[in-house]
Amino acid sequence: MIRLRLFGRCRIYHDPVSPVLQAPAQIGWSALFREIGLVTPRRLKGRELLMRTRGWWTTEPAEVARVVEEKGRLVVGDQGELMVEFPDEETAEALAGRLAEQFGEQVLLAP
Repeated sequence: MIRLRLFGRCRIYHDPVSPVLQAPAQIGWSALFREIGLVTPRRLKGRELLMRTRGWWTTEPAEVARVVEEKGRLVVGDQGELMVEFPDEETAEALAGRLAEQFGEQVLLAP
């Protein structure tokens, strides 16, 4: 299994940037008639983390997801980084070429 980080071009700084999940999302509950003190921490999945780039990247994350999911699987790495998982190096190279074809220098893969 090969994992590479997924980067997109930042709208503001024009550098390649990638989202990193700093802490699990915390989901709380609010009831109509009482307070519920339950908070459920939950890690975002790869596609969910990618969708958070909307407005930050120069590309539409749904379009990026569509292209990436043709060849790989969006995952969140051990350090919270957005990654694409591949079965082999040939598939990774094919996706890198497809991303360049579709988005130019706006979306790229890196170790």
